Order: sequence, then C-alpha cells, then structure tokens
Amino acid sequence: MTEKLRVLSLIWKSGAEIYRDPSDGRLALKNASQIPPAVLQAAEPIFGQIDKWYKSWESAVGPDVTIRKALHLFCGWQTNEKMSDWLCKDEESLSILYDWTVALTLNDWLDIYEDYRLYENEKSNELKARFYERAVSWSSKSKGGQ
Repeated sequence: MTEKLRVLSLIWKSGAEIYRDPSDGRLALKNASQIPPAVLQAAEPIFGQIDKWYKSWESAVGPDVTIRKALHLFCGWQTNEKMSDWLCKDEESLSILYDWTVALTLNDWLDIYEDYRLYENEKSNELKARFYERAVSWSSKSKGGQ
C-alpha cells in the first residue's frame, strides 16, 4: 500500500523523525510538534502498516540502507547533507542512482510511494551494489581528508 510511504514522507518533510525507541521497542517521534495535525490524523489508522514497514528494514544491510537514504534524498523526503554533498560532487554515483531508478521503472515501479523493494531485480541489485561501493569509497576518502 502506497499510503504509508506518502504519510511517512510528509512526516519527514515536516522535519520530524520516526525512530524505534530502544527502551521499549516502539516507534517514537522526534520533533512531533512540527508535524501538521492532518498528517498525524492520516498516520493514526495506518500506524500498524508504518510499524511493519520499519520492521521490514531492521535487518537491512549497507547497500539497502544507503540506496534507501539516497532515494529519500532524491524524492525530497529527508535531508542528508553528507550524501547530498557526495552526489553533487560525484556525477558517476548520481548517474548510478538514476540508472537504478530506471531499472526499477523498467520492472514496473511507477509510484515513488510504493516500496521499491518489490521491484528489484538482478540489474537493480547490481546497480545498488555499485552505488554502495562508491559510497563507501567516498566516505573513506572524505574521512581521510582527501
């Protein structure tokens, strides 16, 4: 269902964050006062779906987390200054991200609010792996002061 990502994107764009509270394992909000009341009302009946989506990411590894963060940045849902800086300076990585979205589209992913993982295939996974390798390389170089 696309509604959960639509609502999550509105929450993220408001400047709030959703995270799993380590003390009780439940989802919690940071900066909840920034979320418009209508968005909170829309989230309430689909909270179970939102929680399920977060749980589906709990075992995600580097390539999956990195590409998800890039997609959220690309869609304007969340900010990520370091990733934005990298993609603005590394045109090849930005091109790989674009090619990844095209590969998903060719596999019928037509709605950014639909979980792209349902549309992954060998080509998109290959591009995701290349994107992650470049992210790791960029991160290593930037930490080394190069």
